[in-house]
Amino acid sequence: MTQPTRIAATFATLKANGHMAFMPFVTVGDPDVATSISLIRELATRGVDLIEVGFPYSDPIADGPVIQASYTRALLRGLHVNEIFAGIRELTSGADGAKIPPLVAMVSYAIVFRMGATAFINRAKEAGFCGLIIPDLPADEAEEVSGIIRGHGLDAIQLVAPTTTSDREDRIVRAGSGFVYCISIAGTTGARDQLPPELSGQLKRLHGKTSLPLAVGFGVSKPEQVDSLRGLADGIIVGSAIVRHLERIANGSSITADVLREVGEFAASMVAATKKS
Repeated sequence: MTQPTRIAATFATLKANGHMAFMPFVTVGDPDVATSISLIRELATRGVDLIEVGFPYSDPIADGPVIQASYTRALLRGLHVNEIFAGIRELTSGADGAKIPPLVAMVSYAIVFRMGATAFINRAKEAGFCGLIIPDLPADEAEEVSGIIRGHGLDAIQLVAPTTTSDREDRIVRAGSGFVYCISIAGTTGARDQLPPELSGQLKRLHGKTSLPLAVGFGVSKPEQVDSLRGLADGIIVGSAIVRHLERIANGSSITADVLREVGEFAASMVAATKKS
């Protein structure tokens, strides 16, 4: 019998306890790799369940202005993908590596293609990643690349948007593993005051099509928004609300330790919200 992946096991444990997953997003390399690694450690101590790690790219897909700006800052400092793998590998293979929750790489297919899918995925596994999200993976190559990802024992996480047709939803949930990343709004990432009312219908429809957990991202930014998704979503993904804090380090207006503590406190509030019974 095939052993469940770390991501699948994490969601299964949470479900058994009646909890939702909280998954923060970190742009690695903003303001530098060392700070990103410190942030991941801080988030781990605050009890987050998974962490999405963004690989900066010059032409981000569906990322709003906050995350785009963080990618630009990292790239302008000369960030290279080798630095990302080295930093994550040092983190996951160190003394506290076992305490780091499953890491999910959010990476453009252009980066994967440039290195070669098999080579990139092998390096991702060696570094300690547990799954990959490739938002711009061409449909005609998705099956092959997803197969390579799963063949390495990692999860190939697929995205579903409000504009995704029913037939394409069927293909997506069949090809994916780990969880389904449910984009809550038609547009780019970014914090919003309210989630769209049609999101509940989308989640109910997807639950009828797959047993994979559903994690909602794009627009989630407050603990109060979690209650509206309870019983519908299995996890919450937050990006812009966290990345915005890191801008203050980049512009020299805040001390790194203070920002990391503030992000940690925000993460703790989201963890508490997702663990409410």
